[in-house]
Amino acid sequence: MRKLPIFLIAAIIAVVGACSQEKPEQREAKPAAAVNEEFVLVKGGDFISDKSNYYGESKVIPDFYIGKFEVTQQEWTEVMGSNPSGFKGNDLPVEMVSWYDAVEYCNQRSLKEGLQPYYDINKQKTDPQNKSEYDPLKWTVTTNEGANGYRLPTEAEWEYAASGGQSSKSYAYSGSDEADEAAWYWRNAGNEYLSGDWSWASIENNRNTTKPVGSKLPNELGLYDMSGNVREWCWNWYAEGDLEGAAEGSFRVVKGGGWIGDVSNNEISFRGKFEASGFGPDQGFRVVRSVED
Repeated sequence: MRKLPIFLIAAIIAVVGACSQEKPEQREAKPAAAVNEEFVLVKGGDFISDKSNYYGESKVIPDFYIGKFEVTQQEWTEVMGSNPSGFKGNDLPVEMVSWYDAVEYCNQRSLKEGLQPYYDINKQKTDPQNKSEYDPLKWTVTTNEGANGYRLPTEAEWEYAASGGQSSKSYAYSGSDEADEAAWYWRNAGNEYLSGDWSWASIENNRNTTKPVGSKLPNELGLYDMSGNVREWCWNWYAEGDLEGAAEGSFRVVKGGGWIGDVSNNEISFRGKFEASGFGPDQGFRVVRSVED
């Protein structure tokens, strides 16, 4: 696997917590039948999960389609022609992809399938809304509202889908109140179930990896891996305490936690952040499409 630079390891350590949790009894996971071209229609409405950041905020989500699974390496390679992932496998989620990589994938997949690209990507114009000191790219990316192509979910859409939409049972994680039933994270993503405090050395020695998509229980809408496996890019800028989406920022929102992170990162309400040009072995995404009028 490609080696991580020291600053990235430090960043990962900074965003994960260290807490002790006993391993709960595990139910048999429902297997995924197929991983390509599968989407779920999410019926819109307000947030009924009391575990969501948007609960009681009078936020109404329109209908949209969302991938049942995280984008796999097979899907990525079929569109982009190469595979950047550190852990190789067709049914593993693609990782080592930046936010810019993800929006490019959305456009390229849209074109491949005869859809109108959702994004305008200008690589020559520096985005004045990007306030990061460490992003060397700062491409200007704008949206084509009404386009029928693939796109990243907004933070609100992601959280609404992860919490089960109008079928929500108010689970803490996406599909269960027991993390090990629904999520891959640092304790359970390796050869043995880890105990004690979070430790990078323990993760490496335990040979933790990403897992085939759909290996854990789905949530109320039939969506898999929205807690754990890889963290998922969202469209929004990250702003502390701002759930409506900031107009500018230094980071893009990531949701769901990953195989490196602590269990707290797998909670539906957890708000992660990462520079748009950043990438890591626990960084992937899933795609959505708007419902056409």
